[in-house]
Amino acid sequence: MSDAAWLIWLCAGRACFSTIFVAYSASLALLKADWAMTAGQAGLVQSAFHIGTVVSLFSIGFLTDRFGAKRTYLSTSVAAALSALLFGSLAKDFSSALLLYGLAGLCSGGSYTPGLTLIAERFPTARRGWAMGLYLAASSLGYAVCLFASSALFPVGGWRTALIVTCSGPLLGACIGYGVLRGTPNVVHPASGGKIGLAAIAAVWKNRPAMLAVWAYTFHCWELMGLWGWLPAYLSAAAGGGSASVRAASLGVTLSGVSYLTSVAGNITAGYLCDRRGRTYVMLLMALTSLGCSFIFGWMIGLPLSLLLAVAMLYNFSAIGDSSVYSTALTELVPPSHLGAAYSLRSVLGFGAGAVSPWAFGAVLDLVRSLSLPSDVWAWGFAWTVVGIGALPGPLMSWRLRRMPESRQMGGGLG
Repeated sequence: MSDAAWLIWLCAGRACFSTIFVAYSASLALLKADWAMTAGQAGLVQSAFHIGTVVSLFSIGFLTDRFGAKRTYLSTSVAAALSALLFGSLAKDFSSALLLYGLAGLCSGGSYTPGLTLIAERFPTARRGWAMGLYLAASSLGYAVCLFASSALFPVGGWRTALIVTCSGPLLGACIGYGVLRGTPNVVHPASGGKIGLAAIAAVWKNRPAMLAVWAYTFHCWELMGLWGWLPAYLSAAAGGGSASVRAASLGVTLSGVSYLTSVAGNITAGYLCDRRGRTYVMLLMALTSLGCSFIFGWMIGLPLSLLLAVAMLYNFSAIGDSSVYSTALTELVPPSHLGAAYSLRSVLGFGAGAVSPWAFGAVLDLVRSLSLPSDVWAWGFAWTVVGIGALPGPLMSWRLRRMPESRQMGGGLG
């Protein structure tokens, strides 16, 4: 199989695995009302998924170093498929959703970092940023497909049908994975300096350039997970004037899906640019653009939907654009035998911050609403501002990395 065909099929599998990531947020406007959840509880369910993902990615990074990326990818795909179907079929209230969505997150990491490692093993540095950008763009495509499917299914079968269908994506992803990786060798890299497990983590922690990339990714995740967790509910509220009707939810989720399509372009564009202009250049460009969106987006809720959609498209384009760049940078700043450990550490910090973000958003939303201010603009405005505040240190980390001599290890000397 050619490299291009292999990558396309691997990306197709990633798109299918990704539907579980937004299956809950796609239905959130309806679930919040039907399950009588506060905004804080609604955000906590999303956070449970991200906490599960943190544990998953931390463990899977070590498994990848120990047993190889292919074996880890395939062995975890079955658990991902089954746990997603359990959530879609059985979640019925806040408590059950908290447990089952958390379980789905716990089983969800096998297609992420092992997939990135497989790409790093197959593609040279000059093409790696583009390839990883395409892989993460496939994630965004999966999110968009999930949102469009949910929007179409709400009027037909309600949120339950939408959940079951969108939570079936990982099952299809597992089948694709077994097909595309059948002829791919399983590579286990020799341990660098005899360091494995926690010793490899310690080595990465002492690697200052790598840690600057990790910290930049961490603050990026705070912003990205807040955006993903609350964008459909926000646009649904804007479409319905605050109501939780099926029509408003369907329209809001459709608009979110349209904006998610721009994140596909964001990943591909950033991957292309970072191979030609350098890793840190793209990190700074995307992070500063998305920060601007974070600080203005919530205050726009009373404005025309067309304007909200335009900003949401720019927001999604830029907020996801640098994801693949951080992943690519790590492959160039740490030895191959430590890459799984580096991804584990990055995932714990990044998804750990991302796990708190949706809950913090919901908590601020509840807090400001309890003040009985004359307009809901204040609640949404401050909630989105919290997303921006948490992401503020990210560009500083990227700027510091750009100034280090070691940054020339990235992008063929472009930095």
